[in-house]
Amino acid sequence: MTASPLTRATSDATTPPLGGPSADASDGPRRSVDLTGRTALVTGAASGIGRACALRLAAAGAEVRAVDRNADGLRTLADEAADSAGAIEAHALDLTDLDAAERAAAGSDILVNNAGLQLVRPIEEFPPEVFHTVLTVMLEAPFRLLRGALPHMYAQGWGRVVNVSSVHGLRASPFKSAYVAAKHGLEGLSKTAALEGAPHGVTSNCVNPGYVRTPLVEQQIADQAAAHGIPEEQVIRDVLLRDSAVKRLIEPEEVAEAVAYLCAPHASFITGTSMVLDGGWTAH
Repeated sequence: MTASPLTRATSDATTPPLGGPSADASDGPRRSVDLTGRTALVTGAASGIGRACALRLAAAGAEVRAVDRNADGLRTLADEAADSAGAIEAHALDLTDLDAAERAAAGSDILVNNAGLQLVRPIEEFPPEVFHTVLTVMLEAPFRLLRGALPHMYAQGWGRVVNVSSVHGLRASPFKSAYVAAKHGLEGLSKTAALEGAPHGVTSNCVNPGYVRTPLVEQQIADQAAAHGIPEEQVIRDVLLRDSAVKRLIEPEEVAEAVAYLCAPHASFITGTSMVLDGGWTAH
């Protein structure tokens, strides 16, 4: 599906807090990250982490191209950014159309690879066509988006690539073969982009949250409850957060703050790494 413009909102008004537990603490950093004049592409922007990233980057002054296959979700995004310093331009885009994805990334100063999907099944029951789709959206599409974005970044000597990975880019869990494989691959792609981009002023990093309060995680909770035959509350406590020292889900706005930090001018020496936001999960 070729990207098509849906809506746009701009304003010069002061940026309001995004909400969530980190909103008050983030007021200072929100003002200090200045992305005025930069163009950012955010995938999977209709909900969850992608939506929070699009709003956060617009608040920092960036002109944001928000893409998602969920056109209805995108239509409300620009309204939320009405008081932002930057602008959000929303486009319907199915990332399985790899040629369209590559074209959509052209001219981007900032690329946030966030779109993802999940299915929880044992390997022997995992549908091959779903495995293929997960790898296409979460690994091959980021590669094609990089192909589209890097020529412009290289030409101007500046660029930021932030790949929304996961703790599952560093650790495996049972029943998530496609997701874990895609995130591990994304980690390698990100590091390769960092090495190639360094001479051109382009950084590439991953952010690695644990379980975030998003529709994707809510579906995982339901799937795990069905798979284990236990209540959803027990899934959160005994499955999802079993190895986390901080016993709560992360809010999307917290992840967006990390993304904004990595996009800022002062993060020019941070590249080829993974910023882990897991509440102590990987400290074990």
